[in-house]
Amino acid sequence: MRRVIFLLFYCSMLISGHAATTGWQTAKQLKAELVSEYQQVTPGQTVRLALHFVPDDHWHTYWQNPGDSGLATSLNWQLPDGVTAGDIQWPTPHAIAIPPLVNYGFEGSTVLLSDLSIAADYTSDTIDIQLQADWLVCEEVCIPAEAQFSLTLPVGLDAILAQEYSALFSQAEQQLPQPLNISGQFDTSGGAFSAVIDWQQPTEIRAFFVAATELVDHAATQQISQQGAQLLLQQPLNTYFSGVDDQIELVLVSADTAYSVQLTKSGQLADNGKTAAEILVTQGQQSSTALWLILLMAATGGLILNLMPCVFPVLSLKALSIAANSTQQTQQKRDALFYSAGVILSFVALALLLIMLRAAGAAIGWGFQLQSPYMVALLVYLLFALGLSLSGVVQFGLGLMNTGGALTAAKGGKGSFFTGVLAVIVASPCTAPFMGSALGYAVTQSAPVALLVFAALGLGMALPFLLLAFVPGFARLLPKPGAWMDTLKQVLAYPLYLSAVWLLWVYGRQAGVDAQALLLIGLVCVAGACWLWGRKQLAQAGRVGAGIAVLLVLLALALPLVASKPAAPQAQNGDTQHWQPWSAATLKQLREQGKPVLVNMTADWCITCLVNERVALNTDSSKAALALYDVTYLKGDWTLRDGAITEYLRLYQRDGVPLYVLYWPGQPPQVLPQILTPDTLPQTLARLSSQP
Repeated sequence: MRRVIFLLFYCSMLISGHAATTGWQTAKQLKAELVSEYQQVTPGQTVRLALHFVPDDHWHTYWQNPGDSGLATSLNWQLPDGVTAGDIQWPTPHAIAIPPLVNYGFEGSTVLLSDLSIAADYTSDTIDIQLQADWLVCEEVCIPAEAQFSLTLPVGLDAILAQEYSALFSQAEQQLPQPLNISGQFDTSGGAFSAVIDWQQPTEIRAFFVAATELVDHAATQQISQQGAQLLLQQPLNTYFSGVDDQIELVLVSADTAYSVQLTKSGQLADNGKTAAEILVTQGQQSSTALWLILLMAATGGLILNLMPCVFPVLSLKALSIAANSTQQTQQKRDALFYSAGVILSFVALALLLIMLRAAGAAIGWGFQLQSPYMVALLVYLLFALGLSLSGVVQFGLGLMNTGGALTAAKGGKGSFFTGVLAVIVASPCTAPFMGSALGYAVTQSAPVALLVFAALGLGMALPFLLLAFVPGFARLLPKPGAWMDTLKQVLAYPLYLSAVWLLWVYGRQAGVDAQALLLIGLVCVAGACWLWGRKQLAQAGRVGAGIAVLLVLLALALPLVASKPAAPQAQNGDTQHWQPWSAATLKQLREQGKPVLVNMTADWCITCLVNERVALNTDSSKAALALYDVTYLKGDWTLRDGAITEYLRLYQRDGVPLYVLYWPGQPPQVLPQILTPDTLPQTLARLSSQP
């Protein structure tokens, strides 16, 4: 009798055990089963169901945000009245790199949990569950598949656990990120996803995943830092970003744990009823302080721009005008105001252009106009023609050059205004101290804040001329007009010639030596046109000479257009022994290997960059320090437009070059000063190497 009872009990357990799973269904490169945590359920109970995937080796399925490609698994339930199924409880994903793409998903055994809620008044003896699952399984190729699962659970007075599947559900729980009830905000201004989270956890966050699709550039580097009780996250926006919900889920990953956080869009109500602005106030009045500090830094950077070699020759044009009007205070003030208006409006116009191009998805940055070889060629012509004017070959004021040199050489408000415009155009390659941080801050803020920062830059640059015009003590320092001015005028032509030579060199680096030769021919045409126009002004040439001058100018403008396609700048042979070309992949590989790395972001049109390399990076002492500490030196060349370098600059809140970042194993990245001294690099490496 005991044997019969035991046999009946065994059979009942066997039947109940089978009722907790549908059994395996096999598809291409994957098998799946639907499993219930309980083999018998009761009314009013919430039961967990698990869709269990086991893909073949090296194959994977996808998270709710699949990344650059792929497709999230979807579940379609058919359930009796009184029974409902919740959303998928997604495990913590991992990044799956398929260069140049990055996807998010799961390899190996994967369990997708869903809660099955049974009404308290449910009266049927069974629950018939029908599920259609659609998924995509990929390796180098992707295979879409679907399957139908049928599972019947008995309903009784007591809930009976399917103990043989307890380990499966324990595994699923461990793979879920831990939900945290903490405050967090995000923003999508300035071309990047940015988040601020109240963070009291002792763990260090190494990566994050946003659940919203087409929000971030998945292959871009993530910026993660902690400042006090705040966790700061940033990643460039996706190329296809068009909008996002007011609340999103974010998964934070540490070395051994993952957390799930709900973020609220800045300006919307959070769970605690506070607005984003109120939350920022409770975190400290950092935003307003930071803005005032950034505006001060911007104005200081603009002021220092006046001393940069690429700007000073242009300012000499207006210095002559101020000296000439030293006894006419009213005209001085008017000229200073018009010049300031030209500078400030030009900065604001550049900011608007940057904002519009960023919104359209273009990857550009400060100094972008000199990444166009044709723009560089036009500036070579303009500076050369202005130099000829100062040398007395031609006097601009009428005719052909009215849109270029005449605007800056003209007397009165018009000349002052367009001198300010030209000064800004040639100033942008120079990133003065304090200016880089201000620019980087501006492009990550809203449009009004960005415009305010750029206006502060312009005000700082125009400040010396305003002081000369409106502060009598400064104006009295100027000498009285005299014959010396004509001599000074001719002397000041040579800084303009040197500026044209510098831009000619930049053009050659961008477009190659053949294109540079064509541009030299264009300069000869410009010289001939200016000479002919000067003779016409002296009534020594007629209409034929003027016509030839027009043809020469048109020929000069056409020559850069017929030049060969721009060639990538080449490294000088003498430098290749101690630096390598930068790439995001190379940097990532070196950091994963635990090697120290120095990154130098530079451009041929950046005077500060070239000076730093000459006096601080290419010296024997710096080369010896790099070799002593086994530092790999990577150089990124931004002479021509490079979206990858622009993206890297944004990660460090910069929108222009130079940028120097030193990566030391076990230490956060260290940004070096924009103005380097011969001892900067050796001393920094010695200090880092001595830290435990």
